[in-house]
Amino acid sequence: MSLDTDRIRALNDELRQHLLGGNAVMTAAIAALGSDAVRRLVRTISVFDDFCHANDPHEEHDFGMFDFEGAQVIFKIDYYDSSMTGHSPNPADPAVTTRVITLMLAEEY
Repeated sequence: MSLDTDRIRALNDELRQHLLGGNAVMTAAIAALGSDAVRRLVRTISVFDDFCHANDPHEEHDFGMFDFEGAQVIFKIDYYDSSMTGHSPNPADPAVTTRVITLMLAEEY
């Protein structure tokens, strides 16, 4: 594991656990579940720790899937450049990266 991977994972955990260091979006289907459900989903994501090689092969903590009241829910973190027009040139560097965590139903992926 590289220092870059460690740094990317730490930055992703900061966004996932505290919604700091990036942006958060949800799909319309998640929003339609209502504000109480969204609050519970955000809490679930913040404590999510079921990372394994199958869902986290690069060990960056940038993806997770779990059951929520009978529905499969996914969170995914993407790395954009500062202008949000392309991929980040270096996801380990927050000065050139805008992180976006997206919350969606698995069927929307």
